[in-house]
Amino acid sequence: MLPGRVSAAAVVLTAATALAACSGPTAEPSPGPDASRSSSPAQATPGRSPSITGDPAPSGSASAAPQDPLDGWTLEQKVGQLVMVGVAVDGGSADASSAAVTEHHVGSVFLHGRSEAGVEATRDLVERYTALVSEETTRGEPLLVATDQEGGLVQVLRGPGFSEIPRATTQATWEPAELERRAQAWGAELAAAGVNLNLAPVVDLVPEETARQNAPIGYFARNYGYTAESVTASATAFASGQRAAGVETVVKHFPGLGKVTQNTDTATHVVDDDVTPESPDVAVFAAAIEAGARFVMMSTAVYARIDPEAPAAFSPVVVGLLRDDLGFDGVIMTDDVSAADQVEGWSPGERAVRAVDAGVDLVLASADPGVVPEMTAALVERARQDPGFAAQVDASVERVLAAKATLPR
Repeated sequence: MLPGRVSAAAVVLTAATALAACSGPTAEPSPGPDASRSSSPAQATPGRSPSITGDPAPSGSASAAPQDPLDGWTLEQKVGQLVMVGVAVDGGSADASSAAVTEHHVGSVFLHGRSEAGVEATRDLVERYTALVSEETTRGEPLLVATDQEGGLVQVLRGPGFSEIPRATTQATWEPAELERRAQAWGAELAAAGVNLNLAPVVDLVPEETARQNAPIGYFARNYGYTAESVTASATAFASGQRAAGVETVVKHFPGLGKVTQNTDTATHVVDDDVTPESPDVAVFAAAIEAGARFVMMSTAVYARIDPEAPAAFSPVVVGLLRDDLGFDGVIMTDDVSAADQVEGWSPGERAVRAVDAGVDLVLASADPGVVPEMTAALVERARQDPGFAAQVDASVERVLAAKATLPR
């Protein structure tokens, strides 16, 4: 814990009292064999999820070594599990997206853009990608199939079978039980389309008086009200409803985009000068974790009072705040780092390596799937050169696989 840090529950309560008296819309308001392993998984980073494969040693055989859950995986296959590639819902860039799975072993896809095609057409699209899963591509591990279905201006999937989801500021006016009920119905629609991961809910804490100046969140009414209490209650209800339908959720954008004035997708040098480790902006994420969040998305803004040297998704300090101080042991992913202006100063390969090196488990390359070959090649090269990085790759792969194991198949 950081010096002087109080419990998450206490900070949320204090914030609620004080405040009570991905990526999103961009241009328009639509808005061979692995020889690199140098240590066993038990030697990798703390806070990892338990192994999800392999049998325990028979009783009475204390000297038997535990089975390596990644035994037989090539380094390229491992690295593929750490990347999520964009799949355009209008059919664009299909060759690059499918090649990411078949040639670069990518284990997760993200449906991006805007579609009015409906549930059946979306499921047909998803099945074209899930059919690419094999022992050779992903070791038979199923794909995470994600999208942005927040509501309001950030709703990728519409048309027959999909509801029109209100913006978060409207959802926040409902009782939590009603929001949970509706979120379960929206989740069932996603599940019917083959989607098992929703990059929602937004838990960024936006002050009401500056909401219109908050370009990425408040301007588009993506926030669940304006208090820590409202954000926590509504985001928890939304996530619970989606999970009840078999769709996992991603809380975003840690440690909060509610105070910035520029959008990291379309601007450079986006800096937050306000948020600290003790801020209510961080405490709402702590509350989401306590409520069962299994995925957290990192912001790519720079947080001057936490780590002024790097965007949050590339910062071991900011990732450490989430992993160590908040005790999060699930999957940490980036916001889109394939085409966001905020990260244009690094090559795609550098972006992927910096994120994983910081402790991130899953790199999102949604807007430009064409960068995936460079990203995966850079991750493989770094892992071959650096045993510590290779161990970190293994730890992240196991967290991703553990999360996949909780989803319906």
